[in-house]
Amino acid sequence: MARFVPTPFTVGVHDLMHRPGEQREKLFDIVLPEQMGEGLVAVAKGARMHLDVRLESVHEGILATVDVDTEASGECGRCLEPLTEVVQVDIQELFAYSLDEAFDYCVTDDHVDLEQMVRDAVVLALPFQPVCRPECAGLDPETGERRSEGQAQSPGESIDPRWAALQKLASEQDS
Repeated sequence: MARFVPTPFTVGVHDLMHRPGEQREKLFDIVLPEQMGEGLVAVAKGARMHLDVRLESVHEGILATVDVDTEASGECGRCLEPLTEVVQVDIQELFAYSLDEAFDYCVTDDHVDLEQMVRDAVVLALPFQPVCRPECAGLDPETGERRSEGQAQSPGESIDPRWAALQKLASEQDS
């Protein structure tokens, strides 16, 4: 049998087990041991994560309610400028006493490990295409420079060389 290894997200629940109606609240400030998320934005290794945890004993196990506050960093999906974004997630999961397929998490050696639950919720809360601001104009496809807010896109300024023959044919038919 695998040995239980505690993490910074591990909470002892011996005093709550098999006592329906009992509850306990705890605050955590965790320095992340590894990055959460991939892609354009992620919560970096070493970032601070604040957890406000309420553990309640119920007949089936321990009900964990967790409010997560942290900050993700990365780059804008339009202009590639660095950005930071506040991530706030509310989670509620049951840690069952038995290893049943109906439950995703279980109490192990009188402890609950909140890490996988928190990781799943935080990663799902991260934006897939983050933007530095909603009106971000992105990069100019010709120059690669960041567009200014007032700079309008000018379609048709340059013709893709692959379409030049078609444009020549269209102009011949017009004359």
